[in-house]
Amino acid sequence: MITIFLQAAAPEGSMMPTMIMMGLMFVGFYFLMIRPQMKKSKQEKNFQSELKVGSRVVTTSGMHGRISQIMEDGIILETLSGKLKFEKAAISREFTQNRFPDNAPETK
Repeated sequence: MITIFLQAAAPEGSMMPTMIMMGLMFVGFYFLMIRPQMKKSKQEKNFQSELKVGSRVVTTSGMHGRISQIMEDGIILETLSGKLKFEKAAISREFTQNRFPDNAPETK
């Protein structure tokens, strides 16, 4: 079996089909993986910048609360156990919209 591979002649074609295939793979990765992740990240940043005092939110760790104060370096959440300070990045758009759909901004 190995002798068949050893006796086969080396391909004498150009590298163009290989380069086209690699280019198509990159384009596929971009549209299937990179672009949707960038879109999701942009939506998350938009959501965090539009937070208002009094909105009910859920953090990425699952903490439920109402925003009582928005500061430059974070937010203060009022929960049943008291007030806690979180980074804005800790607020999850996906969890908040699943739990409190009435707070969801209108989609265009």
